[in-house]
Amino acid sequence: MNQPLKIAVIVGSARTGSINRAFVLALSRLARDAMDFDILPVEGLPLYNGDLEADMPPLLAELKSRIRAADGILFVSPEHNRSVTALMKNTLDWLSRPNGDNVWAGKRAAICGASPGARGADLSQMHLRQIAVCLGLEVMPQPEVYVQVKDGTFTQAGDFGQERDIAFQRRFLERIAAWIRQPEA
Repeated sequence: MNQPLKIAVIVGSARTGSINRAFVLALSRLARDAMDFDILPVEGLPLYNGDLEADMPPLLAELKSRIRAADGILFVSPEHNRSVTALMKNTLDWLSRPNGDNVWAGKRAAICGASPGARGADLSQMHLRQIAVCLGLEVMPQPEVYVQVKDGTFTQAGDFGQERDIAFQRRFLERIAAWIRQPEA
């Protein structure tokens, strides 16, 4: 049996009661035998400013180390104004700096997101895919996972509430594992 994959998780919402954090916690319970999720504290990064590169934030070294130790990345984010959240963009920018030390390059990743809206954060994910190309991330092409959160999506305990959702999310996790373990071309 394979060792559990180490997955660094970037949640694009720092909001108390974030549905995307709830989504990731439900995913982590489904994945517990196959994946260890490491939810990174990216909300602790200051707003990116090139002037700060002379004295990098201490948290940056820790985050880079945890990403380097990960087998893959999972981005989980809502949508703000039809794009990625400011927190997600800030994280992407900081971890690609300084020039020549882009921690994202060559890492395999998957993207998902949740929203109360009918489109479930799909535009955010499309924009994140565009940014990922520039950063050298290898993003899993399918399936695309846009979750519309409504009554019954999660149980009181925080698990997925519908068998159909559980089955879909298990397949998503299996695809992530296969994507990460796939030999390089």
